[in-house]
Amino acid sequence: MGQTEHILVVDDHLEIRDLLGRYLSKYGYRVSLAENGEAMRRVLGKETIDLVVLDLMMPGEDGLTLCRELQGSETPPPIIMLTAMGEETDRIVGLEMGADDYVTKPFSPRELMARIKAVLRRSRHAVAAPEASSGRIMFDRWVFNRDQHQLEDESGVVIPLSTAEFRLLDVLVEHPRRVLTRDQLIDLTKGKDALPFDRSIDNQVSRLRKKVEQDPKQPTLIKTIWGGGYMFAADIKTEGHRS
Repeated sequence: MGQTEHILVVDDHLEIRDLLGRYLSKYGYRVSLAENGEAMRRVLGKETIDLVVLDLMMPGEDGLTLCRELQGSETPPPIIMLTAMGEETDRIVGLEMGADDYVTKPFSPRELMARIKAVLRRSRHAVAAPEASSGRIMFDRWVFNRDQHQLEDESGVVIPLSTAEFRLLDVLVEHPRRVLTRDQLIDLTKGKDALPFDRSIDNQVSRLRKKVEQDPKQPTLIKTIWGGGYMFAADIKTEGHRS
């Protein structure tokens, strides 16, 4: 099928790992399987992974712990979490930690495949267009390097950004001091891959605030406009160009 992406499935259930491994391989993806965090780290130490399918409820190190660890890496991969029906709170926490999407068990492999394709499309789009996202943006005490997909503080320390966080910050710095509704932000960051009733934009804003605001509970850079949406309120300076 022409696919070259490498997917890592992390799940303690052998049947689910094997099922997903066979299904994704059938459609041309490279697949690695891991039963726990230790096995996940072994794979990540040897392979470049384009997306992680991560089970939320696992003995020992659970999915939330591993999600936090993945998001702390220098180049965090996109993450789709597998959750049970009654795990809404943990699902929200997973999105706040940086997961790009989730699928609720029991699920069909076709549904998971559709979400994998959507997340990978968004990830490729975010990485693959330097002409559309070039230069360095300075705001507050931050330098946002669009070419490198990095956020640096005034000391040059790199703050890791997930794919979703990069897309959101990229949209915000492109529209400074303009109120953007949730629907506009969803459309600008996800485009045709947006799902009906997608509420993850609030979680993405919350995660990004934790990285750029001095006090995320009283934000001064990404302001909530009640009844409207959000506004990026920082003064920005630009190096380079944006074609």
